[in-house]
Amino acid sequence: MFESIQNFITQGGPFMYAIGLLWLIGLAITFERLISLKKLDSNSSSFMNEIQKLVLSNKIKDAIQYCSGSVAALPMVIKNALKRAAQGPEQIQNAIDATALEVIPKAEKNLPYLGLIANISTLLGLLGTIFGLIASFESISGDIDPTEKSKLLASGISQAMNTTAFGLISAISIMIFHSLLTSKSERIISNVDQYSVKLLDVLGTMKLVDKE
Repeated sequence: MFESIQNFITQGGPFMYAIGLLWLIGLAITFERLISLKKLDSNSSSFMNEIQKLVLSNKIKDAIQYCSGSVAALPMVIKNALKRAAQGPEQIQNAIDATALEVIPKAEKNLPYLGLIANISTLLGLLGTIFGLIASFESISGDIDPTEKSKLLASGISQAMNTTAFGLISAISIMIFHSLLTSKSERIISNVDQYSVKLLDVLGTMKLVDKE
């Protein structure tokens, strides 16, 4: 198995190493994003139900303490909003916006690089294919021994096919990871937007009750 992989890379020529390096970088970014997004994610619905119960019971300090037990994006935003619960809606919204500006880049970090790596892998595979075809045509046109000519032709075709295949393998796998991670990142950001609005509504309802 290892020997087959080694032959596949060797026959593909120098472009295989460039594609392989990009692939490893893409996998490293994917691994880092998986860990980071897992920390930023939370069971938003369950978390917000508990926060709503505490807020409606006028246990703001307990709600803040509940948020402090998590490093996820939504609890961080809700925690800073609750710290200004006694102030006006504008101040609460400012706290939400300021914290969101801090956590959203963390959710989106490095994701564009995955798309770039996928595109470059495809292009490097195509470039390797062109160089392989050039080598094949040169072997046909050259005035050399037929046996040597067939070897050079086979080598050029191997380079063309192997770089195409490896470029596509790298690009397709990284594109899949990019799509999955982007979806997870967007869901985290969407939950922050959705539940921060819900918190504002709950706090507004409380103040109306207090006035009555």
